[in-house]
Amino acid sequence: MSAPLAASRRAVAALFLERQWLDRPRERRLTARTLAAFVQATCGLQIDSVHVVERAHHLTLWSRFGVYDRRRLERLLYRQRVLVEYLTHVACFVPRSDLPLLRRFMLDTPSRWKRTTDWHEQHHEAIEWVAAQVAARGPLGTADFERPEGRGRSGGWWDWRPTTRALDYLWKCGRIAVHSRVHFHKRYDAAERVLPELATLSPLTEAAATEQRLLRSLAAMGAASIDDLRSYWTWPQLMAPALRAALARLEADGRVVRCRVEGQRGDWFVRADDVPALQRAARRRAASRGTVLLSPFDSLLWHRTRIERLWGYHYRIEIYVPGAQRAHGYYSLPVMHDGVFIGRVDLKTHRDQGVLEARHAHFEPWFAAGQAPPRAAWGEVDRDAALTGLASALADLAAHVGASRVQLGRVTPAKLRAPLARALSGAPSGSPGAPRRGSRRTGRS
Repeated sequence: MSAPLAASRRAVAALFLERQWLDRPRERRLTARTLAAFVQATCGLQIDSVHVVERAHHLTLWSRFGVYDRRRLERLLYRQRVLVEYLTHVACFVPRSDLPLLRRFMLDTPSRWKRTTDWHEQHHEAIEWVAAQVAARGPLGTADFERPEGRGRSGGWWDWRPTTRALDYLWKCGRIAVHSRVHFHKRYDAAERVLPELATLSPLTEAAATEQRLLRSLAAMGAASIDDLRSYWTWPQLMAPALRAALARLEADGRVVRCRVEGQRGDWFVRADDVPALQRAARRRAASRGTVLLSPFDSLLWHRTRIERLWGYHYRIEIYVPGAQRAHGYYSLPVMHDGVFIGRVDLKTHRDQGVLEARHAHFEPWFAAGQAPPRAAWGEVDRDAALTGLASALADLAAHVGASRVQLGRVTPAKLRAPLARALSGAPSGSPGAPRRGSRRTGRS
């Protein structure tokens, strides 16, 4: 048996950024083709309702494509249906081309539920009633199942209202689909009206679906540990024995090879087709060019332990942390400059005032001290260039969320507030990505 492939932490991080379309942040052009290709590459575009700054999917797309036409995106999503709503990591927009794979997970939903709950069996009649209502009157949202006017509290079904859970179950089964959203609230319709091809698709076998899921996850990460694979594409839950069995089959037929990563315990895995790409990544002088803020729900951050292993950057969302215990703020966005995490900024959009408030910019200690990054890095980080890049990114994000200016608050350490403020004063709102020689905002080739 040959020795496992050896890879540096830097090579793995560089390939990860490339596969996540962060090698050229904010420089590509959003089209139907690039939107589908990006979401295909990352296995999903996460959806989340928090909009302190902007909805998660808008932030994630901005970090790759810069400012784009929101109305055009809506047309691509809900008229052309380039993407559809389903689950991979959690609720995500996914490529329509993934339906044969996702169909397997849809068909298996009743049996998966049966292993953990009998709710759907106990409420079979109610679920079928909801399905019939959607089929007859769709598209419908949960608000369409409110108690009818004039009915009292003894209204039976209308008092009980398990409609949200019934709709969720039917959606996961593939019997209904998300037709559209109004004020971000989902409206469901019969699956055959939203996705006519769904009923006639031949689903993959369970084994083939598991293998495709792992291969897609490996492609999205470049190289991954078992823990990464378990934590990246999380729905439906893949138990360790099934994961290991599928990896063994993929190894046996030569589609996956083992890899030893610098500073990491245990084997990592790489698609055999990606070995040349990993070797090229090791020779790169820079993994990324430019500065960008990332949504807390960005696919790059789906497994935060992986980020800490590769970059030495610890990040968590503090939405549910009591205010007095927050270290960085309610909704802090990681800041990446030239492929390295240099800090985070707690942001809030004041839509009525046209202001993007940078409530707290908190830089990593090594960056503030002018030291080298702790792990994956590509040479020295120019602090002035990084601050200028962050100012440009903040101005660009302000334009994206409809704000006319950036308001800077607290900065840690305080000595970096003045240079960041100067950089912001020179960054025109609505500017494109940080200027780079010879760069153009184009579609991915």
